[in-house]
Amino acid sequence: MRREARAWIVALAPGALLAILAAVAAFGLGATLDPPERAAFNAMLASRAGFVLLGWLVLSALLGAALRAAYRHWVVAPARLVEDAQTLLASQVGHEVRAEGSAQNRALAAAVNALAQQRNELRADIDRKVAEASRDIEQERSRLAALMSELTQSVVVCNLDGRVLLYNNRARLQFRALSAQPALADGAELIGLGRSIYGVLDRQLVAHALESVQQRLQRGAPNPSAQFVTSTRGGQLLRVQMAPVRAITTKAPPVRAIASNGAPAPTDASASTQASTEASTQASTHERAVLNGFVLMLDNITRDFADESERDKLLHGLTEGSRASLGNLRAAVEMLDYDDVDAAARERFQAVIRDEVHAMSERIDDLASHTLQAQKTRWPLEDMQGADFAAAAVRRIEALYGRRTSASEVDASLWLKVDSYSLLQALAYLAGRLVDEYSVKSLRLRLARAGARAQLDLVWAGQAMSTETVMGWETDAIRVGAETSALTVRDVVERHGGAFWFERERVRHEAFFRFLLPLASAHEQLAAAQLLHGDSRPEYYDFDLFKTSPQVDELGERRLVELSYTVFDTETTGLAPSQGDEIIQIGATRIVAGKLRREESFEQLVDPRRSIPAAGITIHGITPDMIVGQPTIDVVLPAFHAFAHDTVLVAHNAAFDMRFLQLKEEATGVVFDQPVLDTLLLSAVVHPNQESHRLEELAARFDVTVLGRHTALGDAMVTAEVFHKMIPLLAEKGIHTLAQAREAAQQTYFARLNY
Repeated sequence: MRREARAWIVALAPGALLAILAAVAAFGLGATLDPPERAAFNAMLASRAGFVLLGWLVLSALLGAALRAAYRHWVVAPARLVEDAQTLLASQVGHEVRAEGSAQNRALAAAVNALAQQRNELRADIDRKVAEASRDIEQERSRLAALMSELTQSVVVCNLDGRVLLYNNRARLQFRALSAQPALADGAELIGLGRSIYGVLDRQLVAHALESVQQRLQRGAPNPSAQFVTSTRGGQLLRVQMAPVRAITTKAPPVRAIASNGAPAPTDASASTQASTEASTQASTHERAVLNGFVLMLDNITRDFADESERDKLLHGLTEGSRASLGNLRAAVEMLDYDDVDAAARERFQAVIRDEVHAMSERIDDLASHTLQAQKTRWPLEDMQGADFAAAAVRRIEALYGRRTSASEVDASLWLKVDSYSLLQALAYLAGRLVDEYSVKSLRLRLARAGARAQLDLVWAGQAMSTETVMGWETDAIRVGAETSALTVRDVVERHGGAFWFERERVRHEAFFRFLLPLASAHEQLAAAQLLHGDSRPEYYDFDLFKTSPQVDELGERRLVELSYTVFDTETTGLAPSQGDEIIQIGATRIVAGKLRREESFEQLVDPRRSIPAAGITIHGITPDMIVGQPTIDVVLPAFHAFAHDTVLVAHNAAFDMRFLQLKEEATGVVFDQPVLDTLLLSAVVHPNQESHRLEELAARFDVTVLGRHTALGDAMVTAEVFHKMIPLLAEKGIHTLAQAREAAQQTYFARLNY
C-alpha cells in the first residue's frame, strides 16, 4: 500500500471510530427507554440526523487533517530524515539533509549536516594525504597506460577466468574490425573490461596454451610462452602469442590447472603432494611464481596467410612443372642428336622443346608477377590525415632538392587511406625529374575532396611537357637520390586503386600532376583520430579484476558489488509498445568490478520504419531526418545483445524498456534472458517515504549531474550513477545479493506496473 493512502487511513480512522461509538451509544440509550419515550427519541434523532451527520463530517475532517498533519510532522519527517541521513552516509553525496518537521527534528537535521560537513572536511584532508602518498604509483600507472595506448600491436590481459582486465586502443579497434556484426556506432565491440575473451577466441585453444605455459613454468623456464593461430567468426585469421602474468609468493602452492572450460580446475591431493615435495627441495628463502593471469598479443595474419599460400602454390608449380619440363627437354635434345632422325620427327621434337620452354617461361612470369605484386602490397594502406601527409611531402622535397615547396591549399578535414612511404617516394621522384630536367624553382601541393576520393596535385609554374614524356616518367622505375625502387608511379597508383594524369592550367601558366587517392571511411577516420589524437591514458584497464572469479557461485547468490551490469535506456516513438510504437535509440554503459565504465558505451539510432510523432520529438529531440540511413532493429538488437552478454541488465522503469525488447524476440531471434534490476523499484525499497521516484528526483537526491536528459545514453549514464550509489543503501537494509534485491523490488507497489 502506498504511503499517501496509509496517511489518509490513519487520518480518517479516528472520525470513523467516533461515529461508530456514537451510533452504538444512541442505540443503547434508545433500548433503555419505554416505547412512547423511545418513539419520541427516534423521532428526535431522525429530525436531527442531517445536523449530526454534518457535524460528524466536519469533526472528522478537522480531526483527520490534524492527525494527518501530526503524522507528517512526527512520523514522516523523521523517517525522511533517516533516509536522507542514510543516503548521506552510505552514498557520500554532497548535498545536505532536509530540515522539516518539529523543532527537535530540525535541530537534529542541523546536527547531522554539521557532522556531515565535518566528515567531508576530514575526508578531503585524508584524500589529499593519500593523493600525495600515491603520486609515484599514479605516475607509474600513467606511464603504463600511455605506453599501452601508443603500442601498434594489439594487447589484451586477462585473469584466469578469461575476463579482460586490460586492453589497448589498437586491440579495441582490431576486435571491432573482426566482428561479424555490421559496423554500428561506438559500443559494437567484442571486447570490454570484465568481458570474456572466449567471446572471440576458442576456449579450448586458450586452455591448451595455458596448460603449456604452466608446464614450462613448472620446469623453471624463465620466459615461458605459447603461440597458436585461430579463426574468428568474421573469417579472419589471428596469430596469438600468450605470456603469463605471475604473482610472487613465498609459499609453494600447486600450480593451478586449467580445465577444458578455461577455469581453474581443482587441485587433487597428489598434485599438492608433488608441489610440496618440489618446494621442499628449494631454499626456504626462495620465492616461487604462480600464474594468476595471461597476456595475449594478437596479429591479423589473414592477408599474410593468403599471400604465403599463393606463393607456395606458385613455387610448387614451378618446381614440379619445371622438373617435368626439363625431363621432356632432355629427352627431346637427346633424340635430336641422332643423325637418322627424319624431318617429321625432328619437327615434333623441336615443337616439344618450344612448348616446354614456353610453359617454363609462363610459370616463371607468374612467379615474377606475384613477387612484384607482393612487393607492391608489402606495406598496408594506413589511415593518415591529409594535412600531415602534405607537410611530410613538403619537408622531404625541400630536403632532397632545396626547392621552395608549399602546401597552402590543403583540406585539413580529409583523411587518406594510403601507403604513405611509396606515395612520398613517387612525389619526390616526380619533383626530382621536374627540378633536374625542367629547372623548376618552386613547387606547390594541393589536396581537396573529389567526390568519394581525394585529389592530390603537385603543381609548378613554367615549361610544360608532352604527354609522351609524362607516360615515360609514369612507367620508369622510381629513383630518389641514390635509391632505385622496383616500383613505378603507375604501380603506386594501382596499389591505391586510384588514377594519375597530367594537366595544364593555361590561364595561370601552371601545370600539375594529379593523384586520385582513396579516402578513409568515416569509421576509419574516427578510429585513426582516436589512435593519433586521443587521450593518452584511456581507462581500458582495471587490475582489481585479478581478484574476481565470476564462476564461483550461481548468479542469484552473487553479491551485488561483485556483478557486472549493463545499464541501458531506450527512446521510443511512443509509450505503447503493444500498439505499434518502436525503439528509435538504444544507449547503454557498463558497471564492472564496482566501477562505472563511461568509456565503454553503446549508442545507436534505429530506423523504426514508421513516423515519429511530433509530441515525442519535443522530448527526445530525434527528428525523422536523423534516422534516415540508420540500421533497423533487427540489426541493432544482436549488436546490443553482444554488448550486454554475461551481465545483469539495469534500467529505470525497466518494465517499459524490456517490453519493447521482448516484443522483438520472435522477429529478431534475440532473447534477453539475463536478470533485470529496476532503479525505480529499488528506490522504493531504499526510500519508501519519498514522494517521488522519478529519475530526475533520484539524480537530485544522489547528487548526480544530469547531462543529456531524454537521450538514451544520457539517461543510461544517470541511471548507472544512481544505481551505483544505491548499492550501499541496499546493503544497509540487509540486501546483499542479486536474488535478495530482485525479491525486495517485487514487494514494492511499482512492481505491479506493466506495459
